[in-house]
Amino acid sequence: MTDVVRFWLSHRQELATLVGQHVLLVAVSTAIAVAMGVPLGVFAARRPRLASPLVAIANVVQTVPSLAMFGFLLPVPLVGGIGARAALAVLVLYALLPIVRSTIIGINGIDRSVREAGVAMGMTQRELLRQVEFPLALPSIIAGVRVAAVVGVGSATIAAAIGAGGLGQYIYRGLSMVDTTVILAGAIPAACLALVVDGGLLWLEGLLSPRRRAGSRRAAAMAAGVLAALVLAASAVATARSSGAIVVGSKNFTEQLILGEIVAQAIERETGLPVRRQLNLGGTLICDRALRSGDIDVYVEYTGTALTTVFHRPPSNDRESVMATVRRLYADSGSTLLPPLGFDNTFAILVRGSDARGEGLRTIEDAARVAPQWRAGFGYEFLERPDGYRGLAKAYGLAFRGPPQAMDLTLTYRALASGQVDLIAGDATAGLIKSLDLFQLEDNRRYFPPYDAVPVARASVLLRYPRVRAALERLAHRISAADMREMNHAADAERENPDEIARRFLDGRH
Repeated sequence: MTDVVRFWLSHRQELATLVGQHVLLVAVSTAIAVAMGVPLGVFAARRPRLASPLVAIANVVQTVPSLAMFGFLLPVPLVGGIGARAALAVLVLYALLPIVRSTIIGINGIDRSVREAGVAMGMTQRELLRQVEFPLALPSIIAGVRVAAVVGVGSATIAAAIGAGGLGQYIYRGLSMVDTTVILAGAIPAACLALVVDGGLLWLEGLLSPRRRAGSRRAAAMAAGVLAALVLAASAVATARSSGAIVVGSKNFTEQLILGEIVAQAIERETGLPVRRQLNLGGTLICDRALRSGDIDVYVEYTGTALTTVFHRPPSNDRESVMATVRRLYADSGSTLLPPLGFDNTFAILVRGSDARGEGLRTIEDAARVAPQWRAGFGYEFLERPDGYRGLAKAYGLAFRGPPQAMDLTLTYRALASGQVDLIAGDATAGLIKSLDLFQLEDNRRYFPPYDAVPVARASVLLRYPRVRAALERLAHRISAADMREMNHAADAERENPDEIARRFLDGRH
């Protein structure tokens, strides 16, 4: 716990920003869900035949895993893409069910004689709703809002996977670095925030109970007004900060976080322009979609990955041909492939060093003879990509004891070292290879294409800001495989922050 507190103190400004983003996401999404869910609940309560289908649809939405929901919305116009927009859409969908359901229960739970008394006094349906039904149903509605808000606090952590910010950034960063301290640095504030939201709304629910409602309406209205003002102010500040900035993205593993920081800091140093970071975005296709939609302006890609996964071309071992093909395809899509950074991060088929020495393994072909007794573990993307597991198994005749286990890429190294699996596909520049005594098998049949690390930027941004192009070109051929391996080791084994590693690297190159 001492390490977590020390981390919070050293990152207090960043922590405050992430907490603010998290609160903003939950507050805005819950407010939108209330504005939509309460009228829907009232409508369904007055038309019982429509209530069941409406609740059933909301139930179906709730059953979709949140990460899958974020993925579904990425290509959807207006509400899709990366960032807060898509996150708000998902959080609103998840918040609707408890609000709609509690509104229906609250309206239907009102004694019929109360309604009849209101009608006998000459009230219209609108007056009856506003003056009788809604005040009596309000505690039930607030209970639904409480459930929706607490669910929103938890779901908002996953929004970091699509660049929406919030405390999930620490959780994903910690997972990518296998660092419990960083994970807890995000998880503990998120849990505390959920408890605060739950307790605050429970208190408000008590205030709005029939016995205490009369004296608390004004206080509740003032609290709602203050909350709305804070949300609007925070939204305005966030918009102001992000306008006009160069947006740097990255994928969700250690090397990409470091490269994203190197690119961002190089642009800041060389141009003086404001830079906004959208790091830890997820897999290749999320970053590519974000680049094409203008949600990010630049990120580091790998040529072999771009060739096979982004543009769906067959693998090739000709480095110059791959580079030329990828450069042309990016140009056709409105992006520019800049000069390579200087290292090739090919897939590394890894086994434990003790197994390699004991079995006399040197190549992937050697491993094929013992694979039937082994268990394999691969990252999700490697299992699906065209230059991934299926092609590798076919090229080398690999057959394992059972289906490969799918897991997060950064967890595969420790799973291999601890004996949970016997063979993985990692990165050739991973810092954990040496520290965990893993052995890289030679790709003797040259299955994998070259994976030169290259910055990819939107052409319109480079035309508008020539200094950004110059800053990125100055990074060309300046990062060797040894440099990258050393930086990854500093993050994964020595628990250094990617921004500090990037700063030290750039300081040493000036």
